[in-house]
Amino acid sequence: MKRNMRFAIAQIDCCVGDFEGNLKKMTACLQQAKQTGVDIIAFPELAVTGYPPEDLLLKARFIDENLETLRKLSRSVEDVVAVIGFVDRIGSDIYNAAAVIYKGKVLGKYYKMFLPNYGVFDEHRYFRQGKEPIVFKWGDLVFGVNICEDIWHEDGPTRAQASRGVKVIININASPYYSGRIREREEAVKSQAIENKVHVVYANLVGGQDELIFDGQSMIVDNNGKIIKKAEAFKEDLLIADLEIPENSERLKDLYITIGDSVPPKDKPGLVRKEVKQLDPVSEVYEALALGLRDYVTKNGFKKVVLGLSGGIDSSLVASIATDAMGKDNVIGIYMPSRYSSSDSENDAKKLAANLGIQLLTISIEQIFKISLMSLDPKFSGLAKDSTEENLQARIRGNILMALSNKFGWLVLTTGNKSEMSTGYSTLYGDMAGGLAVIKDVPKTLVYKLVKYRNTVSAVIPESVIKKEPTAELKHDQKDRDTLPPYDVLDPILKAYVEDDKGLKEIVALGFNKDTVCKVLNMVDRSEYKRRQSPPGLKITPRAFGRDRRMPVTSRYKEY
Repeated sequence: MKRNMRFAIAQIDCCVGDFEGNLKKMTACLQQAKQTGVDIIAFPELAVTGYPPEDLLLKARFIDENLETLRKLSRSVEDVVAVIGFVDRIGSDIYNAAAVIYKGKVLGKYYKMFLPNYGVFDEHRYFRQGKEPIVFKWGDLVFGVNICEDIWHEDGPTRAQASRGVKVIININASPYYSGRIREREEAVKSQAIENKVHVVYANLVGGQDELIFDGQSMIVDNNGKIIKKAEAFKEDLLIADLEIPENSERLKDLYITIGDSVPPKDKPGLVRKEVKQLDPVSEVYEALALGLRDYVTKNGFKKVVLGLSGGIDSSLVASIATDAMGKDNVIGIYMPSRYSSSDSENDAKKLAANLGIQLLTISIEQIFKISLMSLDPKFSGLAKDSTEENLQARIRGNILMALSNKFGWLVLTTGNKSEMSTGYSTLYGDMAGGLAVIKDVPKTLVYKLVKYRNTVSAVIPESVIKKEPTAELKHDQKDRDTLPPYDVLDPILKAYVEDDKGLKEIVALGFNKDTVCKVLNMVDRSEYKRRQSPPGLKITPRAFGRDRRMPVTSRYKEY
């Protein structure tokens, strides 16, 4: 015998510490679930607090408000079983927890058993580890609840719960995005479903939180490892699906928490079939950056953004992402020419702004540059020009952007890519000055792919920008290749060193010139102090600078 059960996943965009806003979203989802005959609804990991709360978890009042919010939410839960992520407290210990609520009462709590402590995660800093893979019984339905990392471990709670007769696992998540992550998740969930002969309801968070982006892409997988239904990528969604669950005829080996002796029958209106767009790897990154930018800007109370438009490919990409995320009326481009700026750059900046429909202001830095050189001349007299004069221009531009930000309340977006941030090919307090580094984790070679993708949607970035050889235009006839290896050589070396932790010998063994590798590694290591002072950047690779990769500024360790 099989029973038809209707499951829902509330894939919502929670904001850390916005208890009222998060409560409002969850209450609305509960109401919608009731109207559509849902039996069980799952919300993301730490949906009550938002994820990750970081050191807010050390504040007793924060934990109190989270618990009070859960109590308020419980009163909204009627004839649907709700699985909700929150922070529980026992004495002085706190737990990453999931509450199972029915008819206004919290009937059971599951505590996360595997606490990640790598990459962007610091859960051992805050939480105690759960010990018991508890099981729930509702009529003939036996199901288990676990949290995020728990489902990645073959010998974890899913196996233990399945051995107790569980037919459905509800796994709630706040799994951050990076390129390719969804395919890893799908394989892990499918594997657990097949191995343990369970259906898996995988609920994931969506939205941006500081550097992190949560892509959603929640899914319901049957006990044969087939994805029955999948939620939208990078959007809020209420995913609803019906599953045929075998009635449990086994005698459970352990105690379980009873929700009710029977599942009340409900009217279940027909579900509208919705096609979910599958994104290719490049469009996926673009959508991630747009979501991360929009949430960072709006959650921090800004309405408009401003950036320097140089006529180059990096600033063109950031302007396009910002316009798609914020709307053309909320993006302001600033063209800041100097004696070294070409007419081609000016034309390209104007074409881009016109194509995007954004406002473009021109503010020359030439007079400020002249005065600065005059002021410094008594000290610099007789000395050759070098990067000092180049950086001075970048810092003047940074000052202008920050002045506009102060005066009008616009958030400054920086436009440096990962290749530049890695090698220090950027100016501290200059082009690094701003509130958000949109493409800080995007290698230069991927910048070109993203631009190509964006132009397939609508051709907004001029072809002349794409064909132009990269240059900072801080001196006559300057080219990026004067300082850096070609990007198709540089980026694989950077990936090997920064993301894969490979050493000099391993990278050379991949086929790269030893002198080139030594030069690149030295640039990366010497630039750590710069990156410590850069704005947060959106994470789209397995290892981004900042939360992911934590290197000392002061170090004499060298492999080269």
